Amino acid sequence: MARTFLFLLLGSSAVCSLTAPLLAQPPAAETARSASSDGSSDIIVTARRLEERLQDVPISVTVYNQEQLDQRNIVNPSDLSVYTPSLASNRQYGTEKSSFSIRGFVQELGTQPSVAVYFADVVAPRAQGPTPSGNGTLPGTLFDLQNVQILKGPQGTLFGRNTTGGAVLFVPRKPTDQVEGYVEGTIGNYAARRFQAVVNLPLAETFKIRLGVDRMKRDGYLHNRSGIGPDDFADVDYWGFRASALAELTPTLENYLIATYNISDTHGHLPQVFVCPRNPATRIPSQFLAPFACAQLDRQAARGDGFYDVENDVPDPMVRIEQWQIINTTTWQASDSLTIKNIISYAQITEKNRTNFFGDRFLLPLSPQLVIPFRLSAVEPGPIGPNAAQYTFTEELQFQGQIDRLKWQAGGYFEISNPTRANTQRNQLFINCANAAALQCIPALGATSSVGILDQKFRFRNIAAYAQATYDITDQFSVTGGIRYTSDRIRARARNVTTRFLGAALTPFTSCSKNPLIVLPSINDRARCEEVFVEKSARPTWLIDLDYKPTDEILLYAKYARGYRQGTINLLPLSTALNTSGPEKVDTYELGGKVSFAGAVPGIFNVAVFYNDFTDQQLQANTIPRPGVFPTNVLVNAGKSRISGLEADLSVRPFEGLRFDAGYAYLDTKLQSFVLPDLSNDPFYSGVIPTATLGGSLAFSPKHRLTLTGTYTLPLSQSVGRLSVGATYTHTSKQYANRADDPFVFQVGFNPGLLPSTNLLNVNVDWTNVGGLPFDLSVFATNVTKEKYALYSGGLLGLGYDVRVIGEPRMYGARLRYKFGS
Repeated sequence: MARTFLFLLLGSSAVCSLTAPLLAQPPAAETARSASSDGSSDIIVTARRLEERLQDVPISVTVYNQEQLDQRNIVNPSDLSVYTPSLASNRQYGTEKSSFSIRGFVQELGTQPSVAVYFADVVAPRAQGPTPSGNGTLPGTLFDLQNVQILKGPQGTLFGRNTTGGAVLFVPRKPTDQVEGYVEGTIGNYAARRFQAVVNLPLAETFKIRLGVDRMKRDGYLHNRSGIGPDDFADVDYWGFRASALAELTPTLENYLIATYNISDTHGHLPQVFVCPRNPATRIPSQFLAPFACAQLDRQAARGDGFYDVENDVPDPMVRIEQWQIINTTTWQASDSLTIKNIISYAQITEKNRTNFFGDRFLLPLSPQLVIPFRLSAVEPGPIGPNAAQYTFTEELQFQGQIDRLKWQAGGYFEISNPTRANTQRNQLFINCANAAALQCIPALGATSSVGILDQKFRFRNIAAYAQATYDITDQFSVTGGIRYTSDRIRARARNVTTRFLGAALTPFTSCSKNPLIVLPSINDRARCEEVFVEKSARPTWLIDLDYKPTDEILLYAKYARGYRQGTINLLPLSTALNTSGPEKVDTYELGGKVSFAGAVPGIFNVAVFYNDFTDQQLQANTIPRPGVFPTNVLVNAGKSRISGLEADLSVRPFEGLRFDAGYAYLDTKLQSFVLPDLSNDPFYSGVIPTATLGGSLAFSPKHRLTLTGTYTLPLSQSVGRLSVGATYTHTSKQYANRADDPFVFQVGFNPGLLPSTNLLNVNVDWTNVGGLPFDLSVFATNVTKEKYALYSGGLLGLGYDVRVIGEPRMYGARLRYKFGS
């Protein structure tokens, strides 16, 4: 670790030593502003790595400032998907481990992100555990932010990691030259308690620091009815710390340092068993778990379980994620026409996960006196390390300049991410273990039962060079062109072993997971099972954009962009033919317009229509096993999909004090072709079944998403304070979580993979400067109408049941903030 800090300091010093003061650096603009008094937008964003007015950027962008995040009670990053058209999140493994989807571009299990997440211009650190983690933003980040920007569509030229869906930018507040800050406390139902504190200190005219902490703890809303383990799941328990320093080394040289530490330690988010095929005559052989699942449902019904009740059988479940990061940005304004910026970062993330993977608690009666509980799968940290442990180092050098009518930027990007320890996980399959490490286990289904250890390491290397320029042909017409060339490499090493229980005596038998013929005397002899896979790809991506501004308040644009996402490695399948999938690409065509209007009813209106030609899509599929082999999930390059749609945003102020904001997205997705891998000679699998249906829509792609927000500020005197009342309504049409249950709809009468539409209503009352004092008081409630809805379904009907992840019930609370300084 000492070497890491030294390397960061040396890197920053090297950049500083190459620079010299020439011209005074202007103060940085506020990166997000509220609507101006006349209702027109002057929000400043960094969607093109430059500070620009939102209405001048030819990108479909949704922006939230910190006030809007607080009003909507957005605590976890995944909460953003409730309010943002075209944005969805996959919360299969809980809110701490969720991943984003934009315009139907989904991150499947094991793939690299389709939506890149950035904090202070640095991409989120990687982690490649057996369940998704890393590559996102942890709880404890959503405080003291300048804004959050959601960029829709591929951002393949200017941003570090190539993705096909878009990017989410979290922009923290920079230190200022004022003594200021706040202390805030929140209380709410489910014993919610949240504390925040921020202080800004200018220690010298040219040196300022900003310190902040965010702490929240809340009981879970899922009630555990098994009597085993905690009383609740889906709880919140995190700390977030942030320290930043801004040093003006010379009038033209600035250094900005950020250090963050986040830790989330919860019981996790337990799925709920909710359906099984009841008729034995219509079941297929693979649905051998149906009798056990139906018995669990009957047991729950007899007990009177409700919508938020679950069953757990793991004594000490947990999801503990810890991450720290250092970001150093050095900016030198070399001249009026040249700015040089260097961004260097280092981060580490560690995850420990112990959970009943599917929330099933099956009971096997061996005799009237002996009943064995078991489940499909339970996971816990492995014998030599956590579930995931990874560091990520990034270095980016940017050059920005302007020559007459030409604005340009260019640079290079380098990223390496390696394990700090092996990613190890112990999996229990159809078994009940008092101590899985000592194999003190009772096999529930005989030779089918097993204990496996995943011992894996992933190494990433990403290198890119890019350039982009905008030329103003006239005062109204401009053209932008950009290109990026990226070289990506993943190397994965696996030493996976499995202990099965064979014979009448159920004697433990340990062997390599992918080759049962290699018998091991001990699980510690995993080196004999070592396999290494490498996935390489190198692709150019580009952008061509035409802008026309007939007036200062109207922007019309037409854009064509190529997006690309690197391939991936999946170490779970037995067949080596299914261990890698190649990169995917998308060609995006977009037409858009942005209008700001004043007059009697000021406001803005933005609209974009887009068409995506998506090829080599990385899609999850289920294997068709040969006799004696169990099915598993794999990733394959599916073929071709079409994604088209429309996005519109409207903000108006009919009269002083009243403001309406609306956002709408229409999304039409279709899987046009699926190329099945040739497994005719494979000894383990005869084929695969995609989790998307040919001719059907893609996962997490609701056809309609509408958000409506109204805010009324009462006409009160300044001595009373500013009192506003607001409400946000969000409608999301039905959408598929997956298509794996399609063949079994006739058995249960509906498709568990199709999530019904939702209608969520949130309200808030905000009183700023109460009685003219430096206190702000807020009262909020989310899901006011107590909508009961699911976030995800598991696609397990092929085994005889399905599970779902339950969304939040009504949450309410109050916040009190004391402000000091300017």
